[in-house]
Amino acid sequence: MTGRLFRIRGLVQGVGFRPFVWRLANELGLTGWVHNDGAGVIAAVKGENWQQFESRLRSEAPRLARIDAIDCEPAQVPGDGFVILASESGEIKTAIGPDAAICPECIADLCDPTNRRWRYAFTTCTHCGPRYTVSRGIPYDRAQTSLAGFPLCAPCNDEYAAPSDRRFHAETTCCPDCGPQLSLLDAAGQALAGDPVAETLRLLRAGHIVAIKGVGGFHLACDARNADAVAELRERKQREAKPFAVMGLNAASLADFARVGEDESELLQSVAAPIVLCPKGARELPGIAPGLAWLGAMLPGTPLHLLLWHEAAGRPDGTAWINEPSDLLLVMTSANPHGEPLVIANAEALERLSGIADAYLLHDRDIVIRCDDSVLRAGPAFIRRARGYVPVAIPLADDGPTVLALGGLMKNTICVMKGREAFLSQHVGGLDNAAAIGFLEETAGHLLAILDVRPDIIAHDLHPDFPSTHLALRLAEKFGIPAQGVAHHQAHIAAICAERGVAGPLVGLAIDGVGLGPDGGAWGGELLRLEGMGCERLGHVQPLRLPGGDRAAREPWRMAVSALHDAGLAYRVGGWIRQYYPGRDPAPLLTMLDRNLRCPSTTSLGRWFDVAAGLLGLRDMMQFEGQAAMELEGLATAHGPVPPLAGGYALREQGRVLDLSPILLALMGCKDDAAYGAALFHATLAAGLAEWTVLAGQVPAGGQVAVAGGCAMNAILMAQLRSHLERAGISLLEARQVPPNDGGLALGQAWLARQAASTR
Repeated sequence: MTGRLFRIRGLVQGVGFRPFVWRLANELGLTGWVHNDGAGVIAAVKGENWQQFESRLRSEAPRLARIDAIDCEPAQVPGDGFVILASESGEIKTAIGPDAAICPECIADLCDPTNRRWRYAFTTCTHCGPRYTVSRGIPYDRAQTSLAGFPLCAPCNDEYAAPSDRRFHAETTCCPDCGPQLSLLDAAGQALAGDPVAETLRLLRAGHIVAIKGVGGFHLACDARNADAVAELRERKQREAKPFAVMGLNAASLADFARVGEDESELLQSVAAPIVLCPKGARELPGIAPGLAWLGAMLPGTPLHLLLWHEAAGRPDGTAWINEPSDLLLVMTSANPHGEPLVIANAEALERLSGIADAYLLHDRDIVIRCDDSVLRAGPAFIRRARGYVPVAIPLADDGPTVLALGGLMKNTICVMKGREAFLSQHVGGLDNAAAIGFLEETAGHLLAILDVRPDIIAHDLHPDFPSTHLALRLAEKFGIPAQGVAHHQAHIAAICAERGVAGPLVGLAIDGVGLGPDGGAWGGELLRLEGMGCERLGHVQPLRLPGGDRAAREPWRMAVSALHDAGLAYRVGGWIRQYYPGRDPAPLLTMLDRNLRCPSTTSLGRWFDVAAGLLGLRDMMQFEGQAAMELEGLATAHGPVPPLAGGYALREQGRVLDLSPILLALMGCKDDAAYGAALFHATLAAGLAEWTVLAGQVPAGGQVAVAGGCAMNAILMAQLRSHLERAGISLLEARQVPPNDGGLALGQAWLARQAASTR
């Protein structure tokens, strides 16, 4: 009898899609079959309700599924009943999905005293749990995961084999009888008596620091309300001022300290369970995010984390307690010695976190690959793309050779471009030590393994001294394939082209820190026109000199002195220094600038943020990358919007150069109102960037402009720039699936390497 054949493409393998189809077909009285194939899932149905079946495929798809397309055609469907068939022979490579937060059904199991998974920290099903971080390769099955050493008990095996059960072919399913177990050790590595979760909570309440093994690595946790514990954590971790993230049970628990709107709440409760940057609330948590306008908030996304709050609530039956406010707020920060990669192994934790952690909450399920927490701002806009999103593919407009791109130096990620999909790795971070470089190599090998690909091209940054460049050249030699160098800021704009499917000419505004330009210069504030691999520099921000080289990038007062000197305002430096930085002597810097000694030049827009922060007296030295700019944004946020300064910028050299020096005197005049000065700088910069882009970029009304780079992380700047361009009839193309900073660089490198290959 004639029926219908459905071909479903997307993330539909390894997410419980076949049993979902089986249950739906049986509910609708349809006969037929379903199986996996190399492209997705194929289902054949016969019966009157096939149209309802098609509609509900989309509307009721499993929690972790993503349907990209459904094709339907008439077909002969013999037989009675509905069955799940074995996968077709040939290339069946079940995709590995991202790690997913615990689902409502597993929470109910966890909180039901009659359930055999009552308070079991590794409760999972096809709708939730670890995937990426426990997988060693494909196909995605238990033998290829770190659960391979935990054979299923009879009840779990029955669930695994039953299509009607949500644990049907759930590769990480387990229970207290057959799965991983918790243990709690003291600082010396000796086991502590009692329930590990209850004892961990007691230690945290008492002000101790506990290393907690999560899904993608360890967290260092302490009581976020305990200022002494927070200060102690900062001292032990050598993290003077960089913000911490805070985990709370729900939005209500965070309400005093963070303004959680609808968009923020949706992100917090998503299956990815990321850290979400929320505007700060009426009360401040001392030492958590000093000087910043945002608080990084997250909710318990794993059974283990949730059990801490269940314990704090008194172990109630049922799930109603989850919606009640809780006073328990915990700092959850990446567990690693200063500047090193995230700790993932038990023995590694005891060694590398010695002197930092007072206790260790461990389990015996291995983490195969480290994967830090993702960080987003409502929009959504990625700050860091990692756990919960990796390795979800970014769809591409075109096919091409397989490319491995190795990213840059800071905020490193890698990208594998395969067919019409790009796979961006988790956040690797700065490559400034041997351990971090080793993590880069480990990540590249793991991503190639789980995708089962061999690259045709290796892409890398133009900078010859980056460890990522060195690795790219080694791998190119190993595979016997070409290596393609890509200019830093060209890659930033190309990342927008890749994710937005833009192939034609595109004007891009690269607003960034410092990256090597094709001319060998230190670029960072560029107006570019991209067309494939071709790139034309239409303009740049007025160069700044860095007295003392890289040191100036860490000391905003130096950048302020440089800007004043080169604007003909050196005579104002002495009085300004005495007012804001009386311990600093500007004379050597002024001499260096006069003689142009050790004063390399850069067009970086990021350094102009340092100039503004230095002039306003925010700080003379940064304790972490981008601190001055983030504090400047925080002040501007607190103040609120102001009009741009008339004449606060100038367009020079027929509009090719954006000069921000006209605003310097106005900023110096804001000595009693730094917040107003910060707001004025943002407003004037946004207006200047918009006018410059329209003029130098020759962008007509109805056109598009791409914006990327580290400065595109600034929410105020982007909102105001967007508004100016919209009034000019120009739409802004922004990064949505990847971070606009160097975390998205590898995507642009891979896209450009493909463009270069097509022209050979």
